[in-house]
Amino acid sequence: MSADDLRPMGYRWFHAVSMMFVASLLVANTIAVKVVTVFGLTLPAGIIVFPVAYIFGDVLTEVYGFRRARSVIWWGFFCLAGMALLYWLATLLPSADFWQDQVAFERLFGFVPRIVFASFVAYLVGEFINSAILSRLKVRTQGRYFWLRAISSTIIGQGADSVVFNLVAFLGVFPVRTVVFIAFSGWVLKSLYEVFALPLTYVVVARLKAGEGVDVYDSGISYSPFKL
Repeated sequence: MSADDLRPMGYRWFHAVSMMFVASLLVANTIAVKVVTVFGLTLPAGIIVFPVAYIFGDVLTEVYGFRRARSVIWWGFFCLAGMALLYWLATLLPSADFWQDQVAFERLFGFVPRIVFASFVAYLVGEFINSAILSRLKVRTQGRYFWLRAISSTIIGQGADSVVFNLVAFLGVFPVRTVVFIAFSGWVLKSLYEVFALPLTYVVVARLKAGEGVDVYDSGISYSPFKL
C-alpha cells in the first residue's frame, strides 16, 4: 500500500500515537529544568522522557509513513514553541500580593533565548533525521530488520540532536571538552534507552499494523522537511 492510498479519517490510533509523541516532548522540555546525576553523569531530568518521543517517532514512521510523521513533528514543534511562549508570558504577569513564589516560578518557567533556540533546532534536526533514515531503510530492506532500522536511525538522530543542542547552547559558555562530554553522555544514555525499549516498540508496531490494516512504504516520496 502506498502513502497516497491512506486517509487520516481511516486511522483508529494515529491521533493517540501523535498525542503521546507531543506529550512526551512537552513533558521532557518542562522537567528538563531540573539537573540530575545518573551513573555519575550530570544531565537534565528530561533524559527520562525525551527518548520516548523518539520511540513514538519511530512508531509513527514505521506504521504510517514519513509524510504523516513529518506533519506530527511540525505540530510538535508548534506546540513546544507555544508552550515556551505561554510559560514566558506567565512569568511576566503580576503576581498576587499574598503569593510569595514569583522568583521560584521565574527560575523554573522563565527561559534563556539561546537555550530555547538550541532546543528547537536540535529537535527538528534530530527528529527529521531519525524519521527519514528509518523510512529509507524500510524501503531498502523491504520492511525487514526493524530492530536494526530503529536502532540505526535513533543512534544517528539522537547523535545529531545532542551535537546540535550542546554546540548551540553551550559553545563559548563551557570549555569545548566539557561540551563534547555532555553531548556524548546524553547521546549514549538516550540511545541505550531506545535499545532497552525495543521489545515494547516491536509489540506496539506489530499491533498497530494489524489493528490499522496499514504498513506504509515510502517509495518515491520527498524527504524535504518543508514539503507539507
